[in-house]
Amino acid sequence: MTKREAIRQTAQINTLIGLGFNTEEAVKLRRISMTLQRWYELECGSDGGCIERDEESGLTYWRSEYSGRRTRCPDRETGAVHRLRDIIIARNVRQSHTEEPFLTYYLQTDPRGAALYILRPQDIPEGKDPAAYYSRGICIY
Repeated sequence: MTKREAIRQTAQINTLIGLGFNTEEAVKLRRISMTLQRWYELECGSDGGCIERDEESGLTYWRSEYSGRRTRCPDRETGAVHRLRDIIIARNVRQSHTEEPFLTYYLQTDPRGAALYILRPQDIPEGKDPAAYYSRGICIY
């Protein structure tokens, strides 16, 4: 890790702590974002194949580019999203006695950037779709 990366990660953790997360949750949010970003990359495909989700059963498979065969693979997306929800809920419950606003999140499934954005109420105009305004939130990368 370079000095610049360390400074960036520290600034991100400090921002999350300022929003009411503890240090452990801030680190977990970063790991969740990295897991989801890699998952979305593999859904789009790599040199060896891609991840597919069966529409009926919801199971995940790796489709090999070389043989075309599908083999079961672990579903890392579902676990990461569950952990993310738990962290957001825990933060909101802790902050419910203060005047801090409730936070939500947005998952950007485009693999070209960060996958997770933490959204404050003022980040999205009333009645608007978060997909159009997520970049106003806090990017977790």
